[in-house]
Formats: sequence, structure tokens, C-alpha cells
Amino acid sequence: MTLFDPPAPLAERLRPRTVSEVVGQTHLLGPGKPLSRVLASGRLGSLILWGPPGVGKTTLARLLAGEVGAHFIPLSAVSAGVKDVREATAEAERLRGRGQKTILFLDEIHRFNKAQQDALLPHVESGLLTLIGATTENPSFEVNPALRSRARTLVLEALSQEEVRGLLKRALSDPRGLPGITATDEALDLLSRLADGDARRALSTLEVASSLANPVTPESVTEAFGRHLPQMDKNGEDFYNLISALHKSVRASHVDGALYWLARMLEGGADGLYVARRIVRMAAEDIGLADPQALRLCIAARDTAEFLGSPEGDLALAQAVVYLALAPKSNSVYVAWKRALDAVRDGENLPVPLHLRNAPTALMRQQGYGKGYAYYFDDPGGSFAQNYLPDGVQLGLYHPTGEGWEARVAERWRKLQHAHGEDEGGAEAGVIDTPPAHV
Repeated sequence: MTLFDPPAPLAERLRPRTVSEVVGQTHLLGPGKPLSRVLASGRLGSLILWGPPGVGKTTLARLLAGEVGAHFIPLSAVSAGVKDVREATAEAERLRGRGQKTILFLDEIHRFNKAQQDALLPHVESGLLTLIGATTENPSFEVNPALRSRARTLVLEALSQEEVRGLLKRALSDPRGLPGITATDEALDLLSRLADGDARRALSTLEVASSLANPVTPESVTEAFGRHLPQMDKNGEDFYNLISALHKSVRASHVDGALYWLARMLEGGADGLYVARRIVRMAAEDIGLADPQALRLCIAARDTAEFLGSPEGDLALAQAVVYLALAPKSNSVYVAWKRALDAVRDGENLPVPLHLRNAPTALMRQQGYGKGYAYYFDDPGGSFAQNYLPDGVQLGLYHPTGEGWEARVAERWRKLQHAHGEDEGGAEAGVIDTPPAHV
């Protein structure tokens, strides 16, 4: 580095030089824990390090290679390909001839497609390469099963606020850090909270804040940090966990929870129209006929979100979420539909009874299509006496609940079942009380 070269970022300058300097991950590095036992044995097998950003996956991989005396080849799956893997393999072959082991570190391993991951398999299996993959995504979904079976998955955790605070204090006292800079306790507390367990984010923000004020204050931290966007990978597990939390909060009628998770998604950059589609599904799946207006309101919210865009349209989504959370709940149609699908998929492809068949031509009518069909408005009793399922098939798919509007339907449903001869007792066959106008 020359006098004219900019210094390395603070996070890079403070990168741990030994395992003992690593902050956090005591569940892996503490006495008797998995990585401590590995280092004590001197035998390091292939690993997949899974954890959120800024928790030390790359640093830990480098330190492990140094501890076992292995040559370290770093690659990023964002830019690397099979050609780079071949070059790493060739280098490992040369080093093996000298008795040197090689660790291939593959950052963002989930970005390798199946073919690229498969290219690693024979070299990992033979022991030529010890693979350490790093990922922020769930390896169960993003890493091929064959590769997962040859590597041990270790879960790294976000740093606690206390751990982040200790790291910040080290940055202010370490000669490699920010000598001559101080910070108020309030500033350190604020930054420890805003960092969301991400050491890199905490150190980068501290470095910027130190250029704005000395001592560093909460105001300079806020200015350096900028807008606080919740952490969310739009295509990863976090995204679907947030959707799950939103849906389950609505289902449980927890309004605050539903609003909170909706805000987390939209502030994290989720596509409002995708969220709207999921909200429409909630109306159909969990509210159903307990409140038929819910589906209409959610469709209107989707249209509003599309028409206005964000942030104005987000309010319509919030209105829909609150409505769904407050609404009575029924999954009777959802369950009935699943039963109907199961009956079709598991049953025979039985023919439609003749009296239910369409008969647009004279030839079809001669073959008996539509023969004997009782038109409800001409013959209510005969209409109810007909069979509306394939011959020999009996089903009980729909069962109304006592929630909301569907409770008003339950008595009519009981009478309809009796009229079709599907229960015991009740109204006289073929005689059905006039339902409410909106049934």
C-alpha cells in the first residue's frame, strides 16, 4: 500500500487473526463444541456454514484452513464457474504431490446451479478438496442432497447486541481500528441494536459515523446508518418465513402481529402485488364463507395496490390484512376442496351418469344422454331425488362451521343434505325453505 492508497475498510482491518479473536459463535467454538473438537483433532472435513450476513463465515473458513495448515482457495459462486473449479482442482493436485491439503472455500454456494455443484462431488468425495461452503440460504433447499451428504452443516448465529457492542469497543481501542475516536454509550447502544447482529454492518456504520463526529453520537450514527431497512432476502427463506408469519397471524386473529409482519415485508422490499396475491389467498383459505365480503375486499386491495403503487397502495393492503384478522374464520371450503381433489386423484375415472350428460344433438339424445333429468324449476322433488355423483360413489366433502355468515348457512345445508337423502331426519324430501336472499 502506498501513501495514496485508501486504507482497507474497518471491518477488513479488524478481521480476526486467530480463532480466539472471533466474536460470537460460542455454540461452535466454545470448549467441547463441534469446531473446537475438530481443531483439537487436526482433521477438518467438508463443511457448509449457514448463517445470516456479517457473522464471520468467510473469516471462520480462513482461520480453520490456517489452523489445520491447509492451502486456502477462495471462490465466490456469484462470479465463479466450472472452469474455476477445474483450476482449483488442478492446483490441489499439484499441492497434494507435496503433501499439502487444499481447502476450497465457496462463498454464496447456493448460487451454484445443480450442474456446478455436481462438478465438485468427485473431488470432495476423493478427498482432493475439502469444501467449505458459505450460504445465507437454507442448505436443505439450495444445496444438492449429494453434496450435503458429504459435508457437515454448521449453523452460525447472528451476533447478540452485547457481542456487537463489544466488537465496537474493540474497534475504538485496537490500533488497527479507529485510534483517537470515542463514542458515547448511547451511540454504541443504538448501533448495537440497528446492526441486527451483523458485525460488518456495525463496523462500517461506525467508520462512517466517526467521520461525521468525534465523539460518535446517536445523531451521527443515525445519519451514517441511513434508513433502517429490515433484513430480508426477497427470494430466500427469510421471505417465506415472513409470509408464513403474516398468514398465521391473520389466521389467529392477531391484528398487531399481522400488521407488523406486513410492514416487515413491504419495508424489506417485497413486491406489493405478490403480497396482495397472498392476502387474497388468505381470504379464500381461512375466512371463506364465514365472511364472503373478505374476498371482495382483498381483490379491491390488490387492484388499489396495482393502481397506486407503493407507498400509497400499501395502505390498502394494511386495510385488507386488518379486515382478515378481525373477520370470523372458516376453512370449510378449503378442506372440502382438498377432499374433492383427493377423491378425484385417488379414485377411478368413472363416467358421468347419463342423466347429467350434455345432449346437444339428436344422436346423443338417442343414446340416452340427458334422459330422465329432472329440471329443478319444473320438478324440485325429482331434482333432489337424482344422483349427482358417479354411480356407486358417496362423498361427504363440505361441512359448514358455526363461524360468522357460514353459521346462517348450516341449517340450510342440513336440510339440503336431507333432501338429497344424505342424512337422517329433517325436512320433507324435496321441500326446502326459501333461503335468505344472499344465500
